[in-house]
Amino acid sequence: MRWTVLVVFVLLFALITVIGFLAGRWRRGDLDLLHEWGLGGRRFGTFVAWFLIGGDLYTAYTFIAIPALVFGAGAIGFFAVPYTIIIYPLLYVVFPRFWSVCRRHGYVTTADFVRGRFGNGSLALAIAITGIVATMPYIALQLVGIQVVIGAMGIGGQGLLHDLPLIIAFVILAAFTYTSGLRAPALIAVVKDLLIYIAVVAAIIVVPIELGGYGKIFAAIPAAKLVLPSPKGSTFGLYSAYATLALGSALALFLYPHSATGILSSKSAGVVRRNAALLPAYSFLLGLIALLGFMAVAAGLAKNPEFAPGFKQYGPSFAVPALFLASFPAWFAGLAFAAIGIGALVPAAIMSIATANLFTRNIFKEFINPACTDAEESQVAKLASLVVKLGALVFVIALPLKYAVQLQLLGGIWIIQTLPAVMIALYTRFLNGWALLIGWICGVLSGTWMAAMLHFAGTVYPIHLLGMTIPGYAALWSLLINIVVSFALSLVFNAIASDRHKDATAAEDYA
Repeated sequence: MRWTVLVVFVLLFALITVIGFLAGRWRRGDLDLLHEWGLGGRRFGTFVAWFLIGGDLYTAYTFIAIPALVFGAGAIGFFAVPYTIIIYPLLYVVFPRFWSVCRRHGYVTTADFVRGRFGNGSLALAIAITGIVATMPYIALQLVGIQVVIGAMGIGGQGLLHDLPLIIAFVILAAFTYTSGLRAPALIAVVKDLLIYIAVVAAIIVVPIELGGYGKIFAAIPAAKLVLPSPKGSTFGLYSAYATLALGSALALFLYPHSATGILSSKSAGVVRRNAALLPAYSFLLGLIALLGFMAVAAGLAKNPEFAPGFKQYGPSFAVPALFLASFPAWFAGLAFAAIGIGALVPAAIMSIATANLFTRNIFKEFINPACTDAEESQVAKLASLVVKLGALVFVIALPLKYAVQLQLLGGIWIIQTLPAVMIALYTRFLNGWALLIGWICGVLSGTWMAAMLHFAGTVYPIHLLGMTIPGYAALWSLLINIVVSFALSLVFNAIASDRHKDATAAEDYA
């Protein structure tokens, strides 16, 4: 047991717990209204939105998994840096339109927008279910981030004793989310990001000094990990995989319910645009975080008897905790671990709120109780957020980690299939609702099939075209199938019976 690390971790966790419960009084609103509980009243300015959206996108799993990928696989792990750079021009151009139309019509979710744009309940239901299913394993992986640092602090045991710290963290998360809604993760995100910046900046200064400089760090990395290798039979090596992973991940990111929730909580379209200009600071931070993986390799931590049991239990995910334990005083390692733990709670809270909004608006109110009052709608969302978090907790405790990882990989393939109905529909009403639904089915099935062919162990699927073998992100290949089917069938369906008269939005709504 590393007591100093544990005490610092617990103290900082207690601080954000107090902040979470007090957040309900900040910018007080009627939490019996869904947009107040689930979107913070749509009143967050540039400063708060920057921390909220950044805390939403850069999670504990990012802090653990990106260095772990670099530690284990090498250069391919850096795909996350260009991918996070690509998303911000996309955010700047596309999503102020999304914010504007949603604000005008009181839409709370992407499925709300789809329902209004196409007047098609089945398509909106498909979008809602996709969002919920794709986000659930994402929440589970946040809890895995907490699990890794709990293990690194020396808290072990079997059965309930092993899972008790995770259960306590879940109860805290569930309680302040229920009482304070989106205001809680918005305030906690400020603390979380400050801690992460302190930890990462300290690491990129202190660790290289201890290891003899960056030159010695890179000299200690096997040559195969410094470049993208060429798979046998591939025409483009792994370069096409790297590029399509970056592009596909960027296209998918703001389609996730929690990303849309962060955008819709902003008080104006100008806030969205300003954040698109400011958020690349996180991409710089992500590049530094990725370097931690190489530092862990150069430090030989996997061969260190003190840390070998951790690597045996958690694999490459133990690289960052081991690096901080080996390089810093115990109190600072406790601060870094608290940053990771809080970095799990913030996105997990936003994700649970976002999926609760989807269930309440697009399943409960649409199909179960259309006559529900505003207070009933808000109450259902609060209860749904508890169920979602409980499901994620059971997932982590009862099932092996590999299933959460596999489902999260599938989640990226599935969520990108909502792009035509959401992003393309912001610019044109040419697409037919039923054509989009069939395109969505084709995209989901083809993407899942590609993942199955890879035994759910990865998402880089090689296609064979004109005598060339092109490895690429299965989500992007399946999205292309989705788009082709949607446009082709829209030509046919619009000629037979157009559904454009069902559009509840007008051109001025998007300005």
